[in-house]
Amino acid sequence: MRIAKLFAGFAALLTATGAHAQAALDNLEIIGKPNAETSLSFQPAVTELARDLHWLDQFVFVIITVITLFVTALLLWCAYRFNAKRNPNAATFTHHSTLEVAWTMVPVIILVIIGAFSVPVLFKQQRIPEGDIVIKATGYQWYWGYEYVDHGFGFDSIMIGAGENRLTPDVEAELVEAGYSKDEFLLATDTAVVVPVNKTIVMQVTGADVIHSWTIPAFGVKQDAVPGRLAALWFKAEKEGIYFGQCSELCGQAHAYMPITVKVVSQEVYDAWLEGAIEEYAGTPLSVQVASAN
Repeated sequence: MRIAKLFAGFAALLTATGAHAQAALDNLEIIGKPNAETSLSFQPAVTELARDLHWLDQFVFVIITVITLFVTALLLWCAYRFNAKRNPNAATFTHHSTLEVAWTMVPVIILVIIGAFSVPVLFKQQRIPEGDIVIKATGYQWYWGYEYVDHGFGFDSIMIGAGENRLTPDVEAELVEAGYSKDEFLLATDTAVVVPVNKTIVMQVTGADVIHSWTIPAFGVKQDAVPGRLAALWFKAEKEGIYFGQCSELCGQAHAYMPITVKVVSQEVYDAWLEGAIEEYAGTPLSVQVASAN
């Protein structure tokens, strides 16, 4: 009898914890998504990698703006100074060594400067650190499958309303039930990747059929998923919330309908979600695994 009560109490605790975790997941702020009102800007950067990319973009933008203004001013000046009215007799010189060296060396110096700042950003992306959590993402035509490598379970993540090319009342109801709104149609999935905030996440990326590409703009990451190859990317999200991405490699007829949803939560909520996810997808609760190991 005592054992039965103990298991009943334990089950109630798991249910309450799971309900709390689900409520926390449903109430997350949507941060990383396209915004028509600010369509010319990036999504908010919530990782160091994304901030590096935003800074590099602004740095290069300043350089190309200066070059564009200089070339435009030079063209206008030449059009004014050397037009046929002011110069009825054409010049006869054929070259200017100093000028030719200058217009060769200056672009080289500019490219070296850009490279000096961009290569470290590239290396930071490509040097994969040891992950606190390792997740394998597999691209299929046309959805994503995820496996939490260290915990032995996985699930498929399919767009809410898959098979529908328009927002129907049934699809809208499904979105609302999952904690989204009609604005997240074509972005939200039935099951999301859940990761804890401020933890290093390593994504192992591959494809099951054709080349796909896993990307989350707010994280500043993108990696092709090539069949037969296992590539990797990493990120450390610094703000809790919901972030969306899309397959970014043309992969066939339904390429536009395989979005990516990542939910970044607190460690407490992640632990509770992980407990339920292992029980749901792997069939063995984490607490039972720990007890068996002891």
